[in-house]
Amino acid sequence: MNPIPDAPSRRTARSRGRLATVLACALLLSGCGVRFDAPPPTEPVPDPVEIVRRTAVDDALHVAEQAEAVAALRKTRPKVAETLADIAGISREHAAQLGGEYESGLESDPPSPTPTDLPGAPPQAAAVLTTLTDAAARSATAADVCEDGPLARLLASISAAQTLAVRDLAQVTGRKQPAYTAPVIPGTAGESPETPGADDAETGESDTETAALTPSARPTTVPAGLAEEDLLAVIVAEDSSAYAFEVRAAQADDESVRERLADRARTHRRRAETWARVAGVDGTGSDPRRAAYELPGQDVTSKDVVLAAEGRIAAGYASLVGRAETETRAVAVALLTDSAITQRSWGAPTIPFPGLPERATS
Repeated sequence: MNPIPDAPSRRTARSRGRLATVLACALLLSGCGVRFDAPPPTEPVPDPVEIVRRTAVDDALHVAEQAEAVAALRKTRPKVAETLADIAGISREHAAQLGGEYESGLESDPPSPTPTDLPGAPPQAAAVLTTLTDAAARSATAADVCEDGPLARLLASISAAQTLAVRDLAQVTGRKQPAYTAPVIPGTAGESPETPGADDAETGESDTETAALTPSARPTTVPAGLAEEDLLAVIVAEDSSAYAFEVRAAQADDESVRERLADRARTHRRRAETWARVAGVDGTGSDPRRAAYELPGQDVTSKDVVLAAEGRIAAGYASLVGRAETETRAVAVALLTDSAITQRSWGAPTIPFPGLPERATS
């Protein structure tokens, strides 16, 4: 026969009573909207693509703010101020197309002032040149490594626009043009380098504020992950442009125009041949190059022929950037910039997104 259990002690009974009281109070408090302390919400950790995007936005806004500050100075010459205002406007368009600044909705400490925000440190045009140069290089690198193809394509275009802005600002401020070496498609060892300059006669050595810009550094990797039709389209764009320039060079009365057209035609011929080898179609039945192409009418000026052809080529290379594998896009970024420089040297207007016809502005 089991022994009869002892009755609960007075201490146990009191403990159970206190526990019941605590539970009852908790229920009452929860019904009144009172909650126990919880950790405050935290900002999510950005992934690599978001880090690239935010960096590009910060660069664009920093350029815009600096350019606006220098343009507003009394001592800034009108032509320089006008160029800076254009640069600021385009930079803000870049930031907007990139998605703007990230806002978490959480309270945070105000950002630390930048050097240009501090009293006694008014910005100078040289500072804008340096900021632009750095931004262009970062945008080009980001376009090469970004895991998001469409964002990479946009960054490549922004890098080209920033490169043009450096050249424009250097010109109006009387500084040397940044050093520039036209890009060569990897795999062309032994060939003579393409003539520098995308037809730019003012290319010269760089000073410290306008350091060499992409695509000065020679890419060493051919774009990977492309479909055959992507490469065939580039081959046709390069080869047909060469043909159009050759015909216009033969027809030109002005010697300087004739030389510029012939020089650029040779560049495009070399590139078409190199891409045909890269694609493995050189000398095969799949080679898309033809002996002749349809030409614009005689009422179209040589300048407009160049602008249209280089615009198509820039758009083609922007597409390659968006489709190629990461860390193999550098040559496409460089070639996009090269066509944008050529367009500018022939009098193309300032546009915020070279190579992106869908973002063209009037």
